[in-house]
Amino acid sequence: MSPADKVTKAPTASPARRTLLERSPFDIGFTGVAGGLTAIGLVAVLAQLQSILVIVALSLFLALGINPFVEWLMRRGLKRPIALLSVMFVVLAVLALGVLAVVPVVSDQSIRLFRNAPGYLQALRENQQIAALDRQFNIIGRLTDLITSGTWVNALFGGLLGAGMAVATTAFSVVMTLVMTLYFLGSLPQIKNVIYATAPASRRPQVRYLANEMFDRIGNYLTGMFGVVTLWGVGSFIVMNLVGLGQYALALCIIVGAMAFIPVVGWMVAAAIVGTIAFSVSPTAGAICLVYFFVYSQLDAYVVQPRIFSGSLNVPPVLIVLGAISGGTLLGIVGALLAIPTVASLLLLYREVLVRHLDRS
Repeated sequence: MSPADKVTKAPTASPARRTLLERSPFDIGFTGVAGGLTAIGLVAVLAQLQSILVIVALSLFLALGINPFVEWLMRRGLKRPIALLSVMFVVLAVLALGVLAVVPVVSDQSIRLFRNAPGYLQALRENQQIAALDRQFNIIGRLTDLITSGTWVNALFGGLLGAGMAVATTAFSVVMTLVMTLYFLGSLPQIKNVIYATAPASRRPQVRYLANEMFDRIGNYLTGMFGVVTLWGVGSFIVMNLVGLGQYALALCIIVGAMAFIPVVGWMVAAAIVGTIAFSVSPTAGAICLVYFFVYSQLDAYVVQPRIFSGSLNVPPVLIVLGAISGGTLLGIVGALLAIPTVASLLLLYREVLVRHLDRS
């Protein structure tokens, strides 16, 4: 071997192992711009698909909330397909009966409530304190003009065409949510197996435990919320009939039920709406409604919900408030509904994964 052959040559770095300094500025700039444009494009796509993603997330959460009823039937000896068909039949039957029995009544009461709203506002002027405030700020006059002129419809929906589009979009969202919920409910075991399979084999038992805990917490929360909302609606319906608001009781109960999904502040909004209408009937009716909402809110917070949820969520109150406000700000009532089980799931991951990893290190 010649001496020239014995000279060691410095190893050349392969293109895959080149450092940042060894790459050309054009290469760096092109890669950075391409990555930035890709990220911007993905964000734009997600923004366009936001409504679809919300429907998918809500449908999955509702399926997890209905699944405990399916498992309850399975524990009674029914096979999953039969239990699933039974629950689906009950859900569809309840929805059909609700649409046939409730929607015409709610529509009629809502129309009457809208038509009589200016008269209720004028009746508030009989109260001396409210009349004094109205003379100073003309609050009732502005609200009356807003309702009677119909400008609030243009502001909310952009005119008659916008209102029609809003109704069509709402109907489409409801149908899609129902279909997706039934689909997720039927394929929930397969969805769980797909999630388990994405984890490495060594970590699969832990992933299975965490996923089952998250699914159980979400399902228990939503199942419990159905009970909470039902109690709020039934109690409000009885009180409103007793104080003389029977002609609007069903329509207002829908509002109370929707607000009951929003933790902490939902009952306050419902109390303000019902109280305003009740005070226009009589001061006594308004006072009774406000007292009922305040007393039952305390009973709901300290007796009803602790018994229904039985500590399954284990979420600090401050995180409940922050989660509800954040979810409501981002996605409205749907966001407030999904916020609490989402916070509970993230808190579970924090306690079971991050804290234990830090304890071992």
